[in-house]
Amino acid sequence: MTSHPVILAFRSSVRCWRHRALLRVALEASDVRCRRRYSTHSRGGVSSMEEILSRVVAPLPSYETRDKSPPPPETNSLEFMYFYKSLDKEDKLCFLTKLSQDFGVDHKSVSELALKLLDTQLRDLATILLAEDRLRYTLTPRYKQLFSHISRVEGGVKFLVDLRADVLEIISSKASDSPHIRDLNGALKSLLSEWFSVGLLRLERITWQSPCEILQKISQYEAVHPVRNWTDLKRRVGPYRRCYAFTHAAMPGEPLVVLHVALTEDISDNIQSIVREFATLDSDEDVNKINSAIFYSISSTQAGLQGVELGNVLIKRVVRELQSEFPVMAQFSSLSPIPGFSAWLQGLLSQCRKEGRAFDLLSEEEWKEIQHATDSTPGTPTVDSLRKLLSSNEWMRSERLCGVLEPVLMRLCAWYLYGEKRRGYALNPVANFHLQNGATMWRLNWRADTSPRGVANSCGIMVNYRYFLNETSKNSARYLQNKVIAASDQVLGFVSQFQKASKL
Repeated sequence: MTSHPVILAFRSSVRCWRHRALLRVALEASDVRCRRRYSTHSRGGVSSMEEILSRVVAPLPSYETRDKSPPPPETNSLEFMYFYKSLDKEDKLCFLTKLSQDFGVDHKSVSELALKLLDTQLRDLATILLAEDRLRYTLTPRYKQLFSHISRVEGGVKFLVDLRADVLEIISSKASDSPHIRDLNGALKSLLSEWFSVGLLRLERITWQSPCEILQKISQYEAVHPVRNWTDLKRRVGPYRRCYAFTHAAMPGEPLVVLHVALTEDISDNIQSIVREFATLDSDEDVNKINSAIFYSISSTQAGLQGVELGNVLIKRVVRELQSEFPVMAQFSSLSPIPGFSAWLQGLLSQCRKEGRAFDLLSEEEWKEIQHATDSTPGTPTVDSLRKLLSSNEWMRSERLCGVLEPVLMRLCAWYLYGEKRRGYALNPVANFHLQNGATMWRLNWRADTSPRGVANSCGIMVNYRYFLNETSKNSARYLQNKVIAASDQVLGFVSQFQKASKL
């Protein structure tokens, strides 16, 4: 039990917290971005945001009647959805700001119950548990109850997924720095994580015989290697290819996350052979030629499900599916893009030039080779020539330039993937995703994506993340808990070269 002096001290701190919280709410309500009245022109007889929120967001039932109170009419949810969809971007911001501020947690009741919980600490366990349950219930925001009711109407779950996408855009664009908006995002994420748990998801294989609507969405949602035409799409769901998607009963006909797989003899080292090869379009699969599964594209289709773990679960489910179809399949690997590498490299070169440390990045001999290969104008710093060169795709057409730049760019890319960190984890989001799944950073591939997009994003380099099934659990735990990256000798060799050649 907690000692009496500690209870008194904490009670005092809770009172102070309560007054500070109320003051903060009052100040936030006067935010200059929402000084104008929370109202809009008349829509369907509704003239005020305040008016509709007061009508459709029901008060939280008392603790004693929480299981006995009848649900609000379905029309409340439909009215909320209709009204919100009718707003423009600016009005949506004010509407969500008001919803999160005025229809969240009753801070006064929480403070009072927190004090009562402290007073029960010297009593029996049953009394303490009851007080804790009361406090837990009171911490439920009013709008969370509204969201639960919305999820039960047709199209309600999809509406809430899109609503969270709007909230995430508000946060990322810094249109509002209100802690209430962040709390609203947390409540939505919590609900969506429950509704989209693994047991409620359905794995579907997409084929050319799938409904046209699904095929069209698969094409539209492809974010890694854009689909060029219907023939290209037919290739990606045809022989020696597999396409899988997670769907949910509450969002029929709407793929949530899509994974494209190539069935090959060996682990692919370039994307051209996968997305631009049409020789097998109408051929029959030869099982003897299938030894590897290459995950070459995974796309989340719903921005509002960001942070809800779907992609890693999809890969694991697909691995089991493929093992069932091809029992002798021995190799599972991604062929992944490296978004952000070119931007990081340009920033690094700019920083080195600014600080007069360009020769700390490459060796003197390498700078001379680049100077000769680029025919730099006398007096122009070679680092500027290199930056200008890399900002264009033209260098990829020169065998001489490719030969000079390959060792430099490969070791820089290895360091970017392996050595550049954010809070101790891989800075590159694709690397972080696969490493969390327990994959090994296995092989860097030169000129693996020669498309304009591939050259612009990662100087044409791609990486294989290899899934050694008997090591994924161990690798995942070491990465998540100790921030240790599993990498092959090839990758570690490039990292070592970077550390020796660079003096950063």
